[in-house]
Formats: sequence, structure tokens, C-alpha cells
Amino acid sequence: MPILAIELSINEKLFLRNPQRTALGRKILQNSVSMIDELGIERFNFRRLAERINSTETSIYRYFENKQLLLVYLVNWYWEWMNFRIEMKTTHIDDAREKLKVAIGCIVDTAQRNPWVTFIDEDVLHRIVVAEGTKAYHNKEVDEQNKEGFFLSYKSLCHKVAEIILENNPAFPYPRALASNLLEMANNHIYFARHLPRLTEVDGEGDILKQVEELLVYFVWKMLFCNVNKEKGGQNR
Repeated sequence: MPILAIELSINEKLFLRNPQRTALGRKILQNSVSMIDELGIERFNFRRLAERINSTETSIYRYFENKQLLLVYLVNWYWEWMNFRIEMKTTHIDDAREKLKVAIGCIVDTAQRNPWVTFIDEDVLHRIVVAEGTKAYHNKEVDEQNKEGFFLSYKSLCHKVAEIILENNPAFPYPRALASNLLEMANNHIYFARHLPRLTEVDGEGDILKQVEELLVYFVWKMLFCNVNKEKGGQNR
């Protein structure tokens, strides 16, 4: 079976032992994703996880101190994987607009299952990021956790997208805000199309990912290039 050829870099303060490096660790990640998706983070616990993987709670606690840190780890893994894909797919692209379009495509289709990663189902993990992801940083300890670098993966991803935005329009005043909004919009409109269809024009019966990509491209092109195109048009008249 195909395996992930790289090890994603996750903040070491989130775990006691790197779960990507052992069979049990990868089993913990794989089954945590499926169980949190089934139960929600509130009902999920290490006792149930231990029963699912035929192990002990003690063995799980050797990897993670608690389920909150496990959730933050999984969310970080998702953002790191997206960051890696954007880097790989845009490295050799010189045209700024094409690079931006490819990056937007990566933001959307990272939600798809990737056969090259056997121990994480990105489609299921994406549902967790949408439903539970904000709980990773909407909590009373967010400021202290931020000092510990728990959210650097998300910040790094937003920074990368913001840089690509500025390559297209150096005068655009809100590159970081637009970058973070693109990430949130992608998740939200996939979710809306599937569960709350009146909140979006994305048709849940059609190709959701393609529609969401078109939606993001539309918004970005309007914000970055509308005035530029008008100025060029004015010069040509």
C-alpha cells in the first residue's frame, strides 16, 4: 500500500511521543479521526479509543496528555498537509495568477481523501476541522497556547497564501485577512452545501469542491484585479 513519503512537522509540545513514527501512533491518529467524527470531541475519550484499537489508555497517554492536545494536533496536521501541497504545486509556477489559482485549488481539494496517506483520511479530518476545529483555539487557554506556538501551522499557511496574494497585487491592503478568510470560506461553504444549503449558492447535489473553488476564485479576482482591470481599460479608451 502507498505510504506518506514525508513526515509533517508538528509542534513537539503537542505530543509526548511522535505518533507519525510508530505503528501504534499512526493507529491512534487514524482511529481518533474516525471516532471524533462519529462522536464529537465532547463524547470522545481515550478509554473509548483504547477499546477501538485493542490497546490501553496508558499506551495512548504515552503519546498525548489529553484529548484537547490530540485535537489541536490533528488540526495542525491538516494545515501542515495543505501547506505542503501548496508548496509542492506552486514551486515551479512563475505566473502569479496561475500560482494563486493553484493555491486556491489546494485549499479546496485538501478535503479529498488522498491515497498516499494511509493513516489519515483527509475527507473525514476535514469534517472535524469544520465541526470541531475552532475549539482548538476558541478556548480560555488560547493566549497561553499561542505563546507555546500551538497555532504556528495555521499562521504559516496563511502567510504563504498572503505572499501569493501580494505577488498578484502588492498594493492590496489586507493580504492576511483575505488569506485567512479564504481558508474559512472553503471549509464553511463545503459544510453549508452539505448541511445548511440556504447559506450558500453551492449546490450540494453537484460537484461541491469545483463550485467552491470557482466561488473563491470569483471573490479573489474581484478584490485583487477589479480596479487594476478598470485602470487598464481606462488607459485603452
